Amino acid sequence: MSASFRVRLAKSGQEFEIPEDRTIIAVLADAGIEIPFSCEQGVCGTCLTRVLEGIPEHRDLYLTDEERGTNQQILPCCARSLSPLLVLDL
Repeated sequence: MSASFRVRLAKSGQEFEIPEDRTIIAVLADAGIEIPFSCEQGVCGTCLTRVLEGIPEHRDLYLTDEERGTNQQILPCCARSLSPLLVLDL
């Protein structure tokens, strides 16, 4: 995994540190924030989440190259961040 980064949830303003050895979805689940998921490998698209700010590091097989290029959505089960902060529409 890549370096740690922060995730802010736009609706609540809560911020979470995502360490290099954990996924966004795992850290949020530990905080009681549930995002529907299924495969945890970026294949099914169940956890697709809108990105409001930041540059995702896409590690999924679900989004097309064109969709990845817009940086408007991520699969938090496997995505990381190329920027220090990602703001998600959660």
